[in-house]
Amino acid sequence: MAKSTTDSDSATATPPEETGSIEEQAQQQTGSRKVRLRIDQDNLHTCYANAFRTNATAEEVIVDFGLNQVVSAPKTDGPADEPSGEIVFQLSNRVILNYFSAKRLVLTLGQLIRRYEGQFGELQLNVSERAKGN
Repeated sequence: MAKSTTDSDSATATPPEETGSIEEQAQQQTGSRKVRLRIDQDNLHTCYANAFRTNATAEEVIVDFGLNQVVSAPKTDGPADEPSGEIVFQLSNRVILNYFSAKRLVLTLGQLIRRYEGQFGELQLNVSERAKGN
């Protein structure tokens, strides 16, 4: 796969939460005015996830990604409070981050969500609220 190289040359440091630029984040981390960022995509794997779970230790944040799959069970004459199906959370990927990288990820994702909602409107996390809008 292709490798990309980027040069960054800036006299002022801008916090990553304001720019989200990988080059500027690298500049802040290295304290250098000019950095070359080389992205190696040779081992890049892509997956889709509609669910995640988190865990943490004193040194690391662990995020598991996967798919929530609804499995419907046939209706039985059992008790009314018995589940009518189940959700299977099929894990596919685990990402382990130190807390510094986790914080940068949170800030960057927050910026992306704010930008998206500014353009397309607020994302409703509650499924019943989304259904009312349709």
